[in-house]
Amino acid sequence: MKGEKILSDEEILIGLRSNDLNKPLLQIYQQYAEAIAIFVTAHGGSDQDGDDVFQESVVAFVDLVQKGKFREQSSIKTLLISIARNIWYNQMKKSHSLDSRARKFEAGRDHTEENITLDLDAREIKQEFLEVMAKMGESCRTILTLFYYENYSFKEIASRMAYENEQVARNKKYKCMKELTDLIRDNPLLSDNQ
Repeated sequence: MKGEKILSDEEILIGLRSNDLNKPLLQIYQQYAEAIAIFVTAHGGSDQDGDDVFQESVVAFVDLVQKGKFREQSSIKTLLISIARNIWYNQMKKSHSLDSRARKFEAGRDHTEENITLDLDAREIKQEFLEVMAKMGESCRTILTLFYYENYSFKEIASRMAYENEQVARNKKYKCMKELTDLIRDNPLLSDNQ
């Protein structure tokens, strides 16, 4: 940000409230992304986790500001780090809970020969599906993952992917699904298991 004026917390908030998001968001990114990434990686996360938590934190922060729920009793940095901490700890709890449930399920399963064969078939299909997904562009993989696996709304996808609006996200998801359907149709192993 050489040569550019550094905005105060108050100026950032004014920009966010008036939907003049470019400068405030750029400054938030430049000033706080690294601190949040360091926090996440220091608490067991990857660099990608740090980026994801930062993005989610910024979205939550902007939402608080635009809804008038930020009371300005703390600095932007303090609130962003607090939001990031909560998001990361919740993700860790959810991950631990899912791992625990998966272990209990596996421990209770009866591994007959038939189940093992079905399991191997499912893995082969899953691997084939992942290879088909790898043929798609990064943005399509991201959109489909956000929509189908993380249950993001089109509004959230538009925000996360920096699209103009929900309709652009909806159209992009439709095109990505069409591409995925065509790739599956062209794959004998997957098309036989539909």
